Amino acid sequence: MKRALLFVIVPALGWAQSAGEKVFAQSCATGYCHGAKGAPAGAPRLAARGFDQAYITNTIMRGLPGTAMPAFGTTLTRADLTAVVAYVASLNGIANASVNLVSGPAETPLSPEPERGRALFFDAVRGFARCSTCHEVNGIGISVTTPIANIPTDAGALRALTTPDIRTATVGGEAMPALIVSQGKTRALFYDLTSVPPVLRTVDPGALQVAEGSAWRHSAVMGAYNDAELVSILAYLHEAIK
Repeated sequence: MKRALLFVIVPALGWAQSAGEKVFAQSCATGYCHGAKGAPAGAPRLAARGFDQAYITNTIMRGLPGTAMPAFGTTLTRADLTAVVAYVASLNGIANASVNLVSGPAETPLSPEPERGRALFFDAVRGFARCSTCHEVNGIGISVTTPIANIPTDAGALRALTTPDIRTATVGGEAMPALIVSQGKTRALFYDLTSVPPVLRTVDPGALQVAEGSAWRHSAVMGAYNDAELVSILAYLHEAIK
């Protein structure tokens, strides 16, 4: 994706409100990060914080070093950046924000089938059952697991996808399917896959036992999609991941 320099001043009118809320739901309101409509979740609330326009724009564009807040200036399209900045501004009482973007990626148009798949992959209506709860593509989504490298050929292959990285973790006598993040001398981190979304847990390394293998399967969390929708998602992945 090529980057392009850009300077845009756009009033946050009705289109920005609705479009920005949609982008926010797909990219920011994930449970691990901010909550819906700027409510607190894994990250602090954004609504009614008294943030000014310059701070909102700068933070969304460049992120916050030393925190989990990423820079969206190089991952979201110009239209999406404009919309989400205006939306967060509206959550802080700025009714007619002027959105100044100095850089961002040029939009890459998709053909109809991949575009439908992209919308399904990040579909906020499906809540935590959407693909982007655990997978990141082009900087959007949550990278619970490693980046997608090998894309299945069809819906059946996607449903039958093996999960060799999933192990069985036992803590305090309770066993659970787990994706291990790290095992250090002072703490161990892993995603507990018992529920959706997965829960990131931190435990004492001495309290954690890890065994190879698990009965957990990728198909267990794909119930929100039918085969036709999965075909569209695969078309999007084949076009987006090159």
